[in-house]
Amino acid sequence: MDCQYLPLSATGQFSSLFLDYISQQDTLRPFYNRFPTLEAFAEQAKERSFDDEKRQTLVRVLERQYRHIPDKPDFSVLTQPNTFTVTTGHQLNIFTGPLYILYKWITTVNLAKKLNLAYPEYRFVPVYWLAAEDHDFAEINHFSLFGRNYTWETEQRGAVGRMNPKELEAVFREMPEKLPLFEEAYLKHDTLADAVRWYVHEMLGEQGLICIDPDDADLKRMFIPVMKDELMHHTTGEIITKTSEELETLGYRTQVTPREINLFYLDHQLRERIVLEDDTYRVLHTDLRFTQEEILKLLDEHPERFSPNVVLRPLYQEAILPNLAYIGGPSEVPYWLQLKGIFDHYRQPFPFLFARNFALYVNPASTKKMEKLGVTPEELFYDEVKLRRSYIEKITENSLHLSDEKACLEQCFGDILAKAVRVDKSLEGAVLAEKAKLLNTLDNLEKRLKKAEERNHETVVNQLLTLKNKLFPNGGIQERTENFLNFYLNDPRFLEKLLDAFEPFEQRMLILKD
Repeated sequence: MDCQYLPLSATGQFSSLFLDYISQQDTLRPFYNRFPTLEAFAEQAKERSFDDEKRQTLVRVLERQYRHIPDKPDFSVLTQPNTFTVTTGHQLNIFTGPLYILYKWITTVNLAKKLNLAYPEYRFVPVYWLAAEDHDFAEINHFSLFGRNYTWETEQRGAVGRMNPKELEAVFREMPEKLPLFEEAYLKHDTLADAVRWYVHEMLGEQGLICIDPDDADLKRMFIPVMKDELMHHTTGEIITKTSEELETLGYRTQVTPREINLFYLDHQLRERIVLEDDTYRVLHTDLRFTQEEILKLLDEHPERFSPNVVLRPLYQEAILPNLAYIGGPSEVPYWLQLKGIFDHYRQPFPFLFARNFALYVNPASTKKMEKLGVTPEELFYDEVKLRRSYIEKITENSLHLSDEKACLEQCFGDILAKAVRVDKSLEGAVLAEKAKLLNTLDNLEKRLKKAEERNHETVVNQLLTLKNKLFPNGGIQERTENFLNFYLNDPRFLEKLLDAFEPFEQRMLILKD
């Protein structure tokens, strides 16, 4: 497999905040602890403490969550004080969702491997945080296989991790391919979280990746002090608002807007925001009402009924895992930069923000087309208009620019203007107006020249655009649309190839040409 790299800045796919972070711009230095380099992990490990009681609880929860998996991992290593995790997380998209979710898993696995080699005195465990408490079902209920969209229809509500996935049997009946891995996962497990854990273990368990479901009473109990403070004092909103204003002053767009209370109420078929109105805590879209005394008592007795939102989820993660790094994408890393003030307030160590790997996979057929057309990977990242024009200019034997003619016109009108103002200074405007008209005419003629040459090469241009649409479905980057099954079903070694190709500390776009 041929591996080439492009700077992420050359792809036109990423925000300035993300690009400035990975290029270590000084202006962003106050918004994180230290930048993730291989050497920096030693210092991060020395600073990260995680008490024995929390480790015992974590192992106990993992043992329970993996109880139905016969070849479950040995979690006892997590009881050791020299063991740390590196973590990624995502929603529970059906059939793994877009490729980039798989890329997050592989980056995390490969990072742990590299750290274990570099620091034999420590042990690093890759973790996948199941966003089981998320309730945005519309974001996870569909995927595309060989150009056809499939959707899970359900009346179930609330946290997606608690939903019964056996309804996906209807989706399996529509598919042209048998998918034993996913049939076993979805049709033989009672919750979506259990199903995802099962197939992730089948896919990457041998690589050491473990899944944790945060929707657990024992784990939530470790987070009670923060949730209590949030209910009583609403601390996080003010801190994040201040940080967001600082980032916006620097010219960046922020992603997360905090609430007064950044917690949901979680119960069967229910995950709704908690709001405070007239000294009463109310659960939106329900009849549930609590006094402060009642809601704090409920928190102590049933912490599992409280669910952190996007603002508090990262803090919850770091409170229950001996974690050193969070592996995220171009949306996650920027929003974590809004959160350091919260970590400082609660004296919680801020993890490395580690950018996942990015890739464009080019199968053998597309590789041959690229070679035949003589188009580069960087050119394929252009939008269609720029791609078409730049390609025509590259292959044409004709000059399609009128820059020399425009320069000549500028010189002629310079002479005309000099003569005109000597006769009558008021003629200056008329001369400049006529020059502008003629320059505009030349611009239009230049565009017509280019369009005419495009028509002359219509066949090859259509081939180019077909290739572009194949690698950038719906005009977007491949990894945000394509499902890994589109490649794996044609190449059972696809996952293995990605594991071999991905370098976790590489922060460029990887072009994989098969």
